[in-house]
Amino acid sequence: MGSEADCTLRWGRKTLAGRALLETAELRFRGDARLTFPFSAMRSVAAKDGALRIVTDQGTAVFALGPLAPKWADKIRNPKSVIDKLGVKPGHIVSLIGVDDAAFAAQVRKRAGAVSEGRAKAGSDLVFLGAASVAALKRLPALEQTIARNGGIWVVWPKGRKELTEDHVRGAALGAGLVDVKVVAFSPTHSALKLVIPVARR
Repeated sequence: MGSEADCTLRWGRKTLAGRALLETAELRFRGDARLTFPFSAMRSVAAKDGALRIVTDQGTAVFALGPLAPKWADKIRNPKSVIDKLGVKPGHIVSLIGVDDAAFAAQVRKRAGAVSEGRAKAGSDLVFLGAASVAALKRLPALEQTIARNGGIWVVWPKGRKELTEDHVRGAALGAGLVDVKVVAFSPTHSALKLVIPVARR
């Protein structure tokens, strides 16, 4: 995700308390209700006096976000591409392991300096590990040895499956001596969590 904030949401006649999550292509609310607002369904977005006002065909949502309101409005109007949010930069060494997304792989090949597919290249700036089960997370300790000390491992997994959740990924990361620093909506069907080596061990 890019950002999270505790807030209140005025939706219809109700005022709800909870947490707003600004994702790559949608704004989610979790609390007194669970609501999702895709960017593609927003007819207008405006920020005024600390409130983010979003108009959709289903109604108007007003998020009380304080100083974050104009920043989030700008991010919704001008969303970063997924590859930008994932931090893939020109000159990077990137390894792709088990990530079944041809379009993403093509974008990485176009931008990165070197790309290894199917195995982790020593000194990788970023490793993308596609995980379909908890067992796939057992590779994290070995992958930690392949990344640059200030590099990262993105674990990509399917959304909405109880047998593999963000908590499973975080737990496996801790077991491998890694810490999570960022979560991103990788695609409509997958999430991605970035893991790095703690500063004290670099």
